[in-house]
Amino acid sequence: MANLLEVRNLQTQFFTQDGVVHAVSGISYDLQEGACLGIVGESGCGKSVSVLSVMRLISDPPGKIVGGEVFFRGRDLLKLADEEMRHVRGAEIAMVFQEPMTSLNPVLTIGFQIMEALKLHQGMNNKEARERAAELLAMVNIPQAADRLDDFPHQFSGGMRQRVMIAMALSCSPSLLIADEPTTALDVTIQAQIVELVKRLRDKLGMAVIWITHDLGVIARLAERVVVMYAGYIIEEATVKELYASPRHPYTLGLLGSLPRLDEAPGTKLVSVRGQPPDLIYRSPGCPFAPRCNYKTEHCEREMPLLEAVGVGHQVACWEKSRTEGVRPYDRE
Repeated sequence: MANLLEVRNLQTQFFTQDGVVHAVSGISYDLQEGACLGIVGESGCGKSVSVLSVMRLISDPPGKIVGGEVFFRGRDLLKLADEEMRHVRGAEIAMVFQEPMTSLNPVLTIGFQIMEALKLHQGMNNKEARERAAELLAMVNIPQAADRLDDFPHQFSGGMRQRVMIAMALSCSPSLLIADEPTTALDVTIQAQIVELVKRLRDKLGMAVIWITHDLGVIARLAERVVVMYAGYIIEEATVKELYASPRHPYTLGLLGSLPRLDEAPGTKLVSVRGQPPDLIYRSPGCPFAPRCNYKTEHCEREMPLLEAVGVGHQVACWEKSRTEGVRPYDRE
């Protein structure tokens, strides 16, 4: 199957009074037509900045994409004129943001905000756009969809607002949907509903999905491949099955070990990743995870490892990857 998106050596930095923040440091990955890629990692690892860079939504200043290529259907998005990129956003690539209340305009009706994209990208008139907006709200399971078009964002619950954002994202039938932690602020039941909704719509519409999250449980239900990010780098990439069965990077082991399990005895302690995330301004020459790693050696602190294959479709950036082979991430204290 052909690649829909190819990210090559993407680098994004923020120029601040304290120094240069290296938010994304040369990441590369591919996404096939109709596939789902999960990007996981803790807060501040560069997940959101990486996809905002793909969409060219980095505020300049202080941010700047300083290197790399982003090919979408053969076109390098980083070289498109601003007007060309505006036609790509929404029409071909759509994004659902983490907090819908800050993404929706509080003084405009839901119907107006959905219709705006339809009139801009699809050339619809008011009547056509309103009918299509009602169809989209019904598609994302909002009851009495046609009657809710004249309501304002504050009249919807958090889960309903996120459904509205998904409806807006799907309004122009994009080839790629980017979801940036869309379930973070929702309770567990609503989270599950949103995940199932995206799965159903993805199968129905045949679009590709990039799902950004810190929750590996969500990725297990949704994605085929997983990219694990840490301190602006990709430190492991594999299929979902391979990553869960045989994680090789110590950070991935820690992430999986911190997940609670239903088959554990009451009172079993979760595994934690010790220490704090690194400062992205003052970077050491070695592996950024070394200060928190149980497997580190002097070599780890001197030189940054590159991604290397450890199996079919499985890559890891770790000097001590031979020591992590066969380690079970779910071992508890």
